[in-house]
Amino acid sequence: MLGPVILAASRSDRMRRLISAAPVTKQVVDRFIPGETVADIVPIIEELTAKGLELTMDVVGEDITTPEQATAARDAYLTLIDHLKELELGEKVEMSVKLSMFGQALPGGHELALANVRPVVEAAAAIGTTVTLDAEDHTTLDSMFAIHEELRKDFPQTGCVIQAYLFRTEADARRLAASGSRVRLVKGAYKEPAEVAYQQKHEIDKAYVRILRILMDGEGYPMIGSHDPRLIAIAQELAHQAGRKLDEYEFQMLYGIRGEEHLRLAAEGHRMRVYTAYGTDWYGYFMRRLAEKPANLRFFLRSMVSKG
Repeated sequence: MLGPVILAASRSDRMRRLISAAPVTKQVVDRFIPGETVADIVPIIEELTAKGLELTMDVVGEDITTPEQATAARDAYLTLIDHLKELELGEKVEMSVKLSMFGQALPGGHELALANVRPVVEAAAAIGTTVTLDAEDHTTLDSMFAIHEELRKDFPQTGCVIQAYLFRTEADARRLAASGSRVRLVKGAYKEPAEVAYQQKHEIDKAYVRILRILMDGEGYPMIGSHDPRLIAIAQELAHQAGRKLDEYEFQMLYGIRGEEHLRLAAEGHRMRVYTAYGTDWYGYFMRRLAEKPANLRFFLRSMVSKG
C-alpha cells in the first residue's frame, strides 16, 4: 500500500525539500490549496458560495514548535473571521482547526491549545458561524475531545471530527450523537498502528457505514466527509431511513476533488460543504491528500512527468 509510504514521506525533511523544489509542484498544489493569503482566498469563497456551496476553511500548518507560532496560528484565523464578517458570509462559511496548530503538542499543550482556540470560537460565533475541531493522530484525541466538550459548554455548535479507521470510534460516535452535536465522519488519513486502527480498505469502509448509521440514528447533525460514490449513496439511504430532511445533515468534500459532484449534490438540495485550505505551510496537508486517494497520486506523478 502506497498510503503509509506517502505519510512517512510527509514527515521527511529531505522529501519536503525535494518535492517543494520540483518545478511542477506549485501547479499541482494549487489544485488542492488555492491560495496562500486571505486576499488570495476571498475570490474562491465568493465563487463557491455563489454556486450554492458552503465552505469550511483551514489555515494549513502543523509543525508548531513555539508558543509564539501557536499564537500566530490563532491570529491567522481571527484575520480570516474579520474578512468573513466583511463579506457577510458567516452563515455559509465555517472553520476547521487542528489543535496541533494551537500548541497542543507543546509543554502544557492541552491548556495552551484551549486558550488559543477559544477566542477563535468566540469570534466565529459573533459572526454567526462556528468551528470544527479536526481529528489528528490517535494520541491527541482524548485532549481534542476534552477541549471540544469544554468549548461546547458556551458554544454548543462547535463541531468535531471522528475517524472510521480507529477501533474506538464507534463508542465515540454513540457518545457524540446527541442533540445539538455536529460530527464530521471521515475515513482517517494518519498512519496508525494495527493495535488501534483497521488497516484494510474494506474494513475501514464497513466501519464507516456502521458509524454513519449511529450518527444518522442519533439526535445530532452528521457531516459526511467522503468522496466515495458508494458511501455517498449509502449516506443518502441511511438519512432516508432515519427520516432526516435534507437540512439535517450535510456532505463535505475537499476543494479540488470531484468538483462536479459538489455541484450535483447542491443542485439536488443537499447541503454541500467544500473543505478549503490555504496558507504557505502546505506540505503536510498536500501529502495526506496524495495518501488518501491513489488518483491524487497518479495526477501528481503524471504532472511531474509531463511538465517537470
